[in-house]
Amino acid sequence: MLRPSMLLRAARPVTRLASVRNYSSQAPALAGVDPSKMIIQRTQTPKELMKEEDLVFGRTFTDHMLSIEWVAGKGWSEPRITPYQNLSLDPATCVFHYGFSCFEGMKAYRTESGELRLFRPRKNMDRLSLSSARIALPSFDPDAMVECISKYVALEEKFVPKKRGYSLYLRPTMIGTQRTLGVGPPGSALFFVIASPVGPYYPSGFKAVSLEATSKFVRAWPGGTGDKKLGGNYAPCILPQQEAAKRGFHQNLWLFGEEGYVTEVGTMNLFTCWVNKEGVKEMVTAPLDGTILEGVTRDSILALAKEHLGKEGWKITERKYTIKEVADAADEGRLLEAFGAGTAAVVSPVRRIAWDGGANGVQRDINVPLPEGKEAGPIAERVWKWMEGIQYGDIKSDWSYPVKA
Repeated sequence: MLRPSMLLRAARPVTRLASVRNYSSQAPALAGVDPSKMIIQRTQTPKELMKEEDLVFGRTFTDHMLSIEWVAGKGWSEPRITPYQNLSLDPATCVFHYGFSCFEGMKAYRTESGELRLFRPRKNMDRLSLSSARIALPSFDPDAMVECISKYVALEEKFVPKKRGYSLYLRPTMIGTQRTLGVGPPGSALFFVIASPVGPYYPSGFKAVSLEATSKFVRAWPGGTGDKKLGGNYAPCILPQQEAAKRGFHQNLWLFGEEGYVTEVGTMNLFTCWVNKEGVKEMVTAPLDGTILEGVTRDSILALAKEHLGKEGWKITERKYTIKEVADAADEGRLLEAFGAGTAAVVSPVRRIAWDGGANGVQRDINVPLPEGKEAGPIAERVWKWMEGIQYGDIKSDWSYPVKA
């Protein structure tokens, strides 16, 4: 185990990648993230690959990790790819005490021809840079970080599964590493990426979920940090999820305010499809008002829905809407389907929402229609196919970022 200030610096042998590109977006006196200075140390004890059907999400990790240190007044050090190993942090490190931590979730895919691709990695790095800046950690050039991650994925090529539906899950993370109990902006930080080969979220096909919509807990609020992917946003959600699970529900549907505005479902964005009161088919999702995460999958679905469903007369809307609107649509036979959207599952169909009725309401169930004998509605299935086609290279798209060997 090595200290962050010495993280992996003593590793040998190394390979330095030469280039003349300068990616620094910092002030001239500070060093930016520079992929051309990357140093690689390969593991001397490579792991054997697991059978793809035995993979469990987040349990198996690759041979290497990517790391880049940052120090105030100096900027970013050279990127390093080294054998996967523990970090050594002082008990007074600020990440432990004040939550200086943010992260991303993204995937690398293998196409039918064997090429490796990342799905919209620039969006993930844009978001991570904003999350980092929100908690007084360093920002960075997203394009430079994407190039570093691409080099890392290329080195871990053998861990990207070959079977359709499988992928390499990537976890870029930023933490404050200064040793201090004082509350203030950290003077040092560490960016690192680890990777885990994963199977399909639904190995035997879609499984629609049941949700508990409660007014007891609040995930995020205007002016808060619910729109950033911070570590501190997730731990408080576990207890409500456990309580919902005891009552037979898969996830929480997070509501906000006395109006019961729909925000997120679990750790995903929510899409609701209905025939609105004007008689028009509409796909609606909550707006980016600071209370929901700006999901990469969310943004992708909105763009694809406008492209495909818009031609069929659908209205694609980002606006505030309430759980009562969903209940009314169900009662009036206008509700068509609902699904969560996120990196892990892409889409997660919903079959039932148990609503506590709000502050003065009556508890009731909202049943979401599903085709007979199926676990997903037609829109969720179409969205999943559109996304999968781009991720696995069937559909040519600028969203698919090629990883160079």
